[in-house]
Amino acid sequence: MELQLNRLQLIAVGAAGALALTAGGYFLGRTLSSAPQVEAADNHEEEEGHGPEGFIAMTADRARTAGIAVEQVKAGGLASEILAQGIVAPTPAGEAVLTARADGAIVRINRRLGEFVRAGDSVAIMESRDAAALSSERSSAEAQLALARSAYEREQRLYEARVTARQDLEGARAALSQAEAEARRARSAASAAKLSGDGRTLSVVSLISGRITRADAKLGAFVPAGTELFRVADPSRIQINASVLATDARRIQPGDRAVIELPDGEGRGAVVRSITPGLDPESKTATVVLEPEGSGGLSQGQGLRARILPVTADTSRIALPEEAVQSFEGRDVVFVRTPNGFQAANVAAGQRGGGRIEIIEGLRPGTVVATRGAFLLKAELGKGEAEH
Repeated sequence: MELQLNRLQLIAVGAAGALALTAGGYFLGRTLSSAPQVEAADNHEEEEGHGPEGFIAMTADRARTAGIAVEQVKAGGLASEILAQGIVAPTPAGEAVLTARADGAIVRINRRLGEFVRAGDSVAIMESRDAAALSSERSSAEAQLALARSAYEREQRLYEARVTARQDLEGARAALSQAEAEARRARSAASAAKLSGDGRTLSVVSLISGRITRADAKLGAFVPAGTELFRVADPSRIQINASVLATDARRIQPGDRAVIELPDGEGRGAVVRSITPGLDPESKTATVVLEPEGSGGLSQGQGLRARILPVTADTSRIALPEEAVQSFEGRDVVFVRTPNGFQAANVAAGQRGGGRIEIIEGLRPGTVVATRGAFLLKAELGKGEAEH
């Protein structure tokens, strides 16, 4: 009886051991087969190029195509900024008015509206009786000069041969000086009138290189001297004439920084060049002349808005366009430009006004953030969070 019990116990123990080995092998096998799957998942994430939390991978070309504009953060709170409406205007050397130098008829037009001309190019040709007079005066002065020079040389030879007195030589020298002065005057008059080589026509010559922005000349028309015929402007020589209130003008000094808001949503830096000492009698505003950093995207006559930052501005805070700050998961964020995309950054927003919002904390001057189109980045970020 005891022998049978012992045999049953041995069978039970063996069965339990076999069951334990089987279970252990199952769990061991399951553990080993799971590890490669996790590793593969990690490798998949690395291949996908996922960045840190809140990062959106996007090249500069793709962002530009999507209509996302960026702006470099400038120091100065909302209360420190002076908003002004401005207009793009040519600098004093950036526009030239071409007028008729004498009475005459327009017989040829060489350039049309919008065409490019270089300094010294002939834009039109005029026939004028003054051209004949100028040509005659120049020829007469040249002849008188040649005669006076010949007489002086003859008197000098005679004086050296002791044939004539010194007084005769001095008289010939004075006559030569007078003839030289008259010849210079005649040449200058002909040059100022742009007299042609044949002496029959006058040229209307461009004073600067640029494009013709106005063309009032009509072929065959007779025009008096001083009539405006063309206007040429250099698109690279521009300035911004911004109007500000008298109270704001007192805070502005030459050299202060400014930002020009371009139509595409981007901001361009500018510097205050000068401020008019008086106010416009009609608008009661002062004009601040801004010198932009580059002329690309700006056209003469274009209206835009400028933000002027006086040197006395509060640099502890900054201001951005309202569209640059997006609400995401209950917090205010901005999208900071990085070499490979945009990184969402939490900020503390303050007061708003004039389409601008003040940033109290979370950004430093010099940082480049997305402005126009920032909501697209917010949507992309929300999409990525949902997929995750």
